Amino acid sequence: MLRSLYSGISGMKNFQTKLDVVANNVANVNTHGYKKSRITFKDMVSQTISSSGGPTNNSGSINSKQVGLGSSLASIDKVMSPGSSQNTDEPYDFYINGDGFFRIESQGEVLYTRTGNFRRDSEGSLTTTDGNYVLGMDGQKITIPDGISSVSVGPDGTISVVENNVSRNVGQISLVSFSNAAGLDKVGDNLYRQTLSSGAPSNPIAPGEQGTGVIQTGKLEMSNVDLTDEFTEMIIAQRGFQSNAKTITTSDEILQELVNLKR
Repeated sequence: MLRSLYSGISGMKNFQTKLDVVANNVANVNTHGYKKSRITFKDMVSQTISSSGGPTNNSGSINSKQVGLGSSLASIDKVMSPGSSQNTDEPYDFYINGDGFFRIESQGEVLYTRTGNFRRDSEGSLTTTDGNYVLGMDGQKITIPDGISSVSVGPDGTISVVENNVSRNVGQISLVSFSNAAGLDKVGDNLYRQTLSSGAPSNPIAPGEQGTGVIQTGKLEMSNVDLTDEFTEMIIAQRGFQSNAKTITTSDEILQELVNLKR
């Protein structure tokens, strides 16, 4: 009887975690470049009541008898499928049409992002909205001078400006790829950090090369969260939590009946 109580508790904890994951996905449905998460479970160790037996001359084989002891968290995975593009018509909004990550320098550390809503700071350097530098092919920050008449970004990330009726390149956006992008750690502010699971990033790649996507300006990547899926998962989490709670109350009622037998 106590087994059912602990199994119910484990199920309630797991579905609470599932609801936490779903709620975070829903909260970031309009976060540019956000990648949703999913949760999976696994069964816990089972208690063997009787072992299995092989066939004999007089009888066939006998399967073991086991009672499960609940479930536990198996994984919380990042789903790295691309989000759709949103037109913004902002010249420094970049959309990666394909795979790859921008390189960002944050307090001396190189981090990675899919969110390309960049801006020029007071010195003309291309930065994120939090002031982190966007790194070019040579690892230096990209500076767009004042007094230009136009700026354009090619599919390969090359940034060209027209100054005094003369066109010149001022830098090139670089991308990197990972063998296991889902292994990256989220560090907030739409940024990712490499881990042992993700592996080291590739050398800086020009957009469109070595399997990376091309750059499109005036667009941003939307979140890949689908509200229909998330609301369905929310219902599953709610009903699963209720069902496990019911097993606890039912077990409690049976234990109460056992106690009442002494009367």
